[in-house]
Amino acid sequence: MRRLRLQQLAVVVAVLSVVRPAVCREQQNNGTAAVAGEERGSPRATAVIVFGDSIVDPGNNNNLHTQIKANHPPYGRDFDGHVATGRFSNGLVPSDLVAQKLHVKRLVAPWLNVDHTPEDLVTGVSFASGATGYDPLTPKIVSVITLEQQLEYFDEYRGKLVAIAGEEEAERIIDGAFFFVCAGSDDVANTYFTTPFRILEYDIPSYVDLLLAGVDKFLRSIIARGAKLIGFVGLPPIGCVPSQRTVGGGLHRRCEPKRNYAAQLYNSRVQVLINGLNAEPGFNTRVVYLGIYDIIQELAEGGERWGFTETTRGCCGTGLIEVTNLCDSRFMAVCQDVSKHVFFDSFHPTQRAYKIIVDNIWDNYGHLLQP
Repeated sequence: MRRLRLQQLAVVVAVLSVVRPAVCREQQNNGTAAVAGEERGSPRATAVIVFGDSIVDPGNNNNLHTQIKANHPPYGRDFDGHVATGRFSNGLVPSDLVAQKLHVKRLVAPWLNVDHTPEDLVTGVSFASGATGYDPLTPKIVSVITLEQQLEYFDEYRGKLVAIAGEEEAERIIDGAFFFVCAGSDDVANTYFTTPFRILEYDIPSYVDLLLAGVDKFLRSIIARGAKLIGFVGLPPIGCVPSQRTVGGGLHRRCEPKRNYAAQLYNSRVQVLINGLNAEPGFNTRVVYLGIYDIIQELAEGGERWGFTETTRGCCGTGLIEVTNLCDSRFMAVCQDVSKHVFFDSFHPTQRAYKIIVDNIWDNYGHLLQP
């Protein structure tokens, strides 16, 4: 019975989680061209190795038996060649932008669905899977890659790295790599507030404790595998993303306070957890908390400061609920000027918004993010 209920709810979560107008070539290239220069200069890390969810998934979900995919238009409309690679945006995602900030490379390839070049491997890949989370139930509901499986993929990756570069060089690459971790939004938005499995058993503080147990286990696992520098992304104001305004924000679609409270409580407690890890005797890894709550709240509630004119709806369809398979330009219209939107679909920011978010991360934490 429980398995049946999980299958039935998969469709619901896919909806809630997460004639195309012509756009001039200059506008299409603005996003990718604007960030291309970031990768110039001496590399500040040997590689960028990524774990997490759809915010940093460049296409690992493409061939999974799941509805959580972005390998169809309009996703990728402003990517090179207008290709829907599986990135949950109109163009680049934060893992790409972080790799550029570190002068490592322009794009971080997915671990799955790609024939990797040696250069791909020695400079890092992404194991992230859209809609996964720290709650073990979260990826099961929608049949995506668990964080535990992402760690197993990392072990495979390390084996390939040794095969092409040798044990000593592989160790040097991993020692000097920047490990980028971004997950947790799907736990709160989907598993807790959308399905009945957790909300009936846990209040918000106790559910946050469950997530923190998952965070602690995951961080210790990648540290045991050799990570020396980890950038750990906190939660955004989940109640302010378009889909959560729609399902929880009332008639006027205001930011939903309970979801935001859960995110704030998680962020507060996860910083305590990270500080505790960093203070452990003999601890040889630096874990850096990367706060994104404030900048995304500013974008969602005052995006006019950056020239955005639409901050509460996505660019895709009505902008109220469309995400993943419901965001499909074969069946619905897409906004003409994506540069005016903070969100591309009802859950994920546009490339332009991601650029602002990553710039903010670098302004606040960049001095801590070099091995």
